[in-house]
Amino acid sequence: MRGTKLRLLVLLLLLLGSLSIETGQAKPKEKKTLPNGTPVLWQQPNDITQRDLFFGPGGAEMRPDLRSLTLIKEEKGGYSRKFRVRDASGHEWVAKIGREAQSETSAVRLLWGVGYKTEINYLVPTVTIPGKGTFPNVRFEARPDDVKRVGNWKWANNPFVRTRQLQGLKIMMVLMSNWDIKDSNNEILYSPETTGDQLRYIISDMGATFGHASGTLFFWRITRSRNNPTRFARGEFLQKVKDNRVYLHHGGKRQELFKDITVDDAIWMGTLLSQLSDNQLKDAFRAANYTPSQIDLLASTIRRRTNELMSLRPQQRFNRTSD
Repeated sequence: MRGTKLRLLVLLLLLLGSLSIETGQAKPKEKKTLPNGTPVLWQQPNDITQRDLFFGPGGAEMRPDLRSLTLIKEEKGGYSRKFRVRDASGHEWVAKIGREAQSETSAVRLLWGVGYKTEINYLVPTVTIPGKGTFPNVRFEARPDDVKRVGNWKWANNPFVRTRQLQGLKIMMVLMSNWDIKDSNNEILYSPETTGDQLRYIISDMGATFGHASGTLFFWRITRSRNNPTRFARGEFLQKVKDNRVYLHHGGKRQELFKDITVDDAIWMGTLLSQLSDNQLKDAFRAANYTPSQIDLLASTIRRRTNELMSLRPQQRFNRTSD
């Protein structure tokens, strides 16, 4: 018995020693130092009713030149398969394959439409990537030479905490049913040659949108989907209002972030969204190569959720039908 106890004690000491060595060898993650600049998350879109949500923030002129593509490498990480490629004009792109390509393309356009800083992306219905195959519905995300990715930003700790623009961004995440809320999806872009000293705070990965996140258990699993227009349209949005707080149906990650939205926050975002016409909303989904019936369903759901926000202002209901 004594020998057994002694052996156990030796094993325990060896284990503790091993853990100490491993802990001692682990290097703390270096924190990136941001360039000096002005943090920007959102800017007032004075042309909101005229914004082209089909081509999005890059406009027609920045579309990828698909006369030829060169594979640079396969990108690692994330839910979707991705490739770094160079187009015929020498510009680099990250091509995303799979379910997230369509939803992310549309999400970028809606956020940009109401004034948020975003990536520049386009959806290509069919493309052949050399050595990898031919794929449908591929999202091309720009990687301009003059744009540096200088770090991630945190939802709970950033220059915009308690500002209306951050609250509006939270509302947009729920409105588009983005359940994948995590800091690693957020990027800070810096491009002194084209945007001066701006540090642009963006959400870089929004593929988990336009689906469903119930937040409830089904056979002990939380039911979530991405890029599922039918499930998206059936989902709940505005739950209730109590003591000037707006409770939205967010069944995704980081639910604590969505507990401080006020009625004024909701009306502010609803007022921006209400300025987008039905044609603009449909263009955001046409750009992602959804079918005509899916386009109608997705756009009408965005309109209905916008009206839910605007219903918090008495006697107001917005339904722009054309440009």
